[in-house]
Amino acid sequence: MINTSIKPLHLLFLVVCLPIQVVIAAEYNVHGILDFRVKHINSSEQGYLTGGQGKLGLGDGVHFSAAQIGADLSVSWDNGLSAHGVFNAYPEATGDGESTALGLTEIYLKYRSLPNTAGYRIQTKAGLFYPEISLENNAYAWASKDTLDSSTLNTWIGEEIRVVGSEIKLTRLGRINGDKYDLSFSATAFINNDPAGALLAWHGWAVSNRQTLWNEQRTFPWFPARQGGQKLAGQADKSDPFLELDSRVGYHTRGEWKLRGKGSISAGYYDNRAIPYKVVDGQYGWRTRFYHLGTRWRLSDNLSLTAQYLSGDTLMQSQAKEDVVNNDYASGFVALHYNWHALVANKKHKSTLRVEDFSVTDNDKTAGDDNNENGQALTLNHSYRLSKQWFLSAEFTVIDSHRPARAYTGQPVDLVETQWQFATRYFL
Repeated sequence: MINTSIKPLHLLFLVVCLPIQVVIAAEYNVHGILDFRVKHINSSEQGYLTGGQGKLGLGDGVHFSAAQIGADLSVSWDNGLSAHGVFNAYPEATGDGESTALGLTEIYLKYRSLPNTAGYRIQTKAGLFYPEISLENNAYAWASKDTLDSSTLNTWIGEEIRVVGSEIKLTRLGRINGDKYDLSFSATAFINNDPAGALLAWHGWAVSNRQTLWNEQRTFPWFPARQGGQKLAGQADKSDPFLELDSRVGYHTRGEWKLRGKGSISAGYYDNRAIPYKVVDGQYGWRTRFYHLGTRWRLSDNLSLTAQYLSGDTLMQSQAKEDVVNNDYASGFVALHYNWHALVANKKHKSTLRVEDFSVTDNDKTAGDDNNENGQALTLNHSYRLSKQWFLSAEFTVIDSHRPARAYTGQPVDLVETQWQFATRYFL
C-alpha cells in the first residue's frame, strides 16, 4: 500500500522551504533505521495485521522481512525553530504478510526557546505527531532501542493514536535553580483522531513494531454484528484512525518530574472528545479517553526499569444514540534492562525482560460483538552492539490470551502464541 494523500500537510512542506531564504544558518540531519528480521511464530490464529484475532502481527510459520525502513529528516535554525518529517516503509513479509506499505508517520514544526533567568523554557510543536506517551519507542522513526516489538500498550499507540494539532510545553530546569530535578507540563489541542478505539475493540491488544501510516486504513476481523441487518452493518470494512468527523477539538495533557542521574515519573490524560454517534462513509466517531502513568528509573549502574500503565474507555453509538460498543480497557508492563558491562568490558551486551497484563471489558449488549478479553505477555530480548551503528538482536515473546470473539470463526477462545525473532538493525 502506497500512501500519497497528505494534502492537509502540504503547507508544512512549504514552511520548511521558506526559511531557507529567510534564515541563513541551518543545520540538516538525516537519521533512520533499517531492520531486517526472521521470525518463527507458533499460533493457530491469523495475525492481526491481516484481519485475524491473533495477538501477533503475522500468523503461524517462518517469515523473512524488512520489518522497518524508517527515515527521520530534520532541519534546524539558529532561532530555535526546527522542522521534522518521519517516513516509514514496511515491505511485505514472506508467508501471510500484509502488502507493502510506505508513507508518512509524523511531520511537524517545533520551536524551543532558551531558558530564561528563572530557568523556564518553552517548547511548542505544530503538525502531525505522536502525543508524548510512549516510554519505549525512543529511537529514530519511533522504533524501540530495547526490544524489537513494542508492548501491547505502545503497539496500540502506534496503530491508533496520532494527532494533527499543536502542543505547548513548559519546563522548569533545576540546574538553574540549584535543584537536582526538572519539572515539565505540556498541553496539546488536536483534531483527526476520532475513530481511535475501533481497532482496540475489534482485534484487541496486540504486539508488533508496526505503525499506522497517515491515511492508511487497517483491516477489521469479521464478526456477526457486521452482517446485513445487524447493528454494525453500516460500519466500513476497514478503520481509518486519523479522521476528523465532527469538528470538535480533543486534548492531551502530561506532567513529568525528572531527577538528574536517576530517572523520571510522568502522568497524562488523553480525550479525543469525538461525538460517538457521528458517522461519515462508514467511519464512526469513538469517544476515546484514557490516562497513562510511567517511569524510567536507574536502579544501579547495570540495571534500569521502565514501567507504564494505561487505562480508559471508548464509546460508539448508533445514530439513535444507543450504545453499540462501550468498552473499558487497560494495559500495563514492567521491563527490566540489564547492561552487561560489569562482566563484558566492551559494554556491547544488553538484555531486557518485559512482563505485561492487558484487558478489555465489554459493557454493551450488542449481539455478535463480544469485545471481552484478558491476557498476559512476556518478552525476553538480548542485543549485541556489533559496531557503532549495527546491532544484532534475538527476542522471544509468549502471549497467553482469552478472547471470546475467536469463537465466531471457529478458533479457540484461549490461545497461547509464541514468537522467536532474530534481527539485524542499522541505525543511521
